[in-house]
Amino acid sequence: MADLTERQERVLASVVREYVETAQPVGSETLVRKCGLRVSSATIRNELAALEEMGFLTHPHTSAGRMPTEKGYRYFVESLMQEFELPPVEQRMIRHQFHQVTLDVDQWMRLAAAVLARASRNTALVTAPLAAQCRFKHLQLVSISEQVALLVLVLQDGTVKQQMLALAQPISQEELVRVSNRLNTHLVGLNLDQIRVLALSLSVFESDVLHVVASLMQQIDMRSSHEVYRDGIMDILRQPEFAAIERMQALLEMLEQRTLLEEILSEFAPEHGVQVVIGGESQREEMSDYSMVLSRYGLPGETGGIVGVLGPVRMQYARTIGIVRYVSSLLDDLMARMYGR
Repeated sequence: MADLTERQERVLASVVREYVETAQPVGSETLVRKCGLRVSSATIRNELAALEEMGFLTHPHTSAGRMPTEKGYRYFVESLMQEFELPPVEQRMIRHQFHQVTLDVDQWMRLAAAVLARASRNTALVTAPLAAQCRFKHLQLVSISEQVALLVLVLQDGTVKQQMLALAQPISQEELVRVSNRLNTHLVGLNLDQIRVLALSLSVFESDVLHVVASLMQQIDMRSSHEVYRDGIMDILRQPEFAAIERMQALLEMLEQRTLLEEILSEFAPEHGVQVVIGGESQREEMSDYSMVLSRYGLPGETGGIVGVLGPVRMQYARTIGIVRYVSSLLDDLMARMYGR
């Protein structure tokens, strides 16, 4: 990427900020008033022409002002943008919202998506955490009839599974509670392989229960997909880029394709930190009109997911990066609480 002079950088930064704010091409007169450079409109026009020749700016027609290209946005994000941190009052409000909900992963994901959408005024995408290998949290055995019991299995990532058990002989609810308590004491935090080993040393009924537990955990370990939570669809549709019906329809169709969204998020989310993908940089035709800001959350090697914001290329990148980073860190803390770290 070409080196720019200090004045060119200030002009480019001003064009980006003004265009993001107004969605209107930016002319030299506007920059003279807002750029803070003590130079003439003619000098600014020369710098705009130079920036356009280098590929940082473009213009919709001859008499119009300039607007950033993807290359211009990339230079701005990497070299000119000031890091944004959410104001303390906004951080406190968001933390309070998360602490109001129970230890419920579904509620966390929905709240994370709502917070991201509201703060960025774009579409939020959040994937539910997927454990590298699921671990036991607790189970409950409930008597349904003399020879049928309901097994309720809860895993550390918040997954809940239920299975009916056929009893070889009647077992009272009191005995089912005692068995549940004994198993919960021995199994907490164990993975599938550890539970299979433990089952060899237990009573016949307890081994039968663990066989069902192991079967349910194996099914979960074989999952390869995350649920994708979305919020803020109306926020992005209010952006002028989607005023045309065909562009609105294309966006809605993409957001309805859960498998596609999961594939895109998994492909571009970074292992660490925050990743910004601007328009055609993704080299995916369906993403050429959008930018994404993505981050992973969770406990490395145990469980995790992705949080992100999708919006037009004309995005408030600094604020969006700040809110994605903050929500990701909150979900890190919540996952640590859930796993007792």
